[in-house]
Amino acid sequence: MHLKNRQKFKGTMVNANSIKDSVTLRNRIEAMPEDSVLFRSDFPEYHSEFVGGTLAELTNEGILVKLAQGIYAKPRRSRFGVVLPSVDKVVKAIAMRDNAKILPSGMTALNVLGLSTQVPMNYTYLTTGSERTIKLANQQVVLKRGVPKNFCYKTRLIELLVQALRTLKQDNIRQEELQILKALIAKESDKEALVKDVDMMPAWMKRIIKPMLN
Repeated sequence: MHLKNRQKFKGTMVNANSIKDSVTLRNRIEAMPEDSVLFRSDFPEYHSEFVGGTLAELTNEGILVKLAQGIYAKPRRSRFGVVLPSVDKVVKAIAMRDNAKILPSGMTALNVLGLSTQVPMNYTYLTTGSERTIKLANQQVVLKRGVPKNFCYKTRLIELLVQALRTLKQDNIRQEELQILKALIAKESDKEALVKDVDMMPAWMKRIIKPMLN
């Protein structure tokens, strides 16, 4: 084969198979549903530089949006323009990739439970995976390593309540917050697990929540 008909890609000769790989990888990504989150590491069967080049091409073409280093989204299209996946969806995708648990903390937990209507600019999560900070547009997502005790509860509600109440602090719990807490407790379907979880809460939280079980 004449030299001009051969191209080198990171020391590997590009041939018919690599062209086929390029088409296949593009087709796979283009076939993904809108609102998908994907990672450069999702395609280990291909050379990493090859994957990076394909993702860069699709980003330049507007098919993908680069959210952070190694993290991409296939955005949803609306009449108002491009709609990116929610922060929660991105964080859940990261946790799934890392085979880790995640838990909203701080103001993020308060917001999830309706104890605050303030939309946080910075989102914080505890994780059993790696710590990292991700910038998504004008929002910052902080993943902090959480101790195992944060993830020991059986119900998601109590997991979230412990984080939310820790942020709110005992002295700031008013009648309005108590009403929200009562409504949340009443909606929990697994009453048996709920009772056990409440018994495991920090003492001052337990004093607030336990009377709501009756």
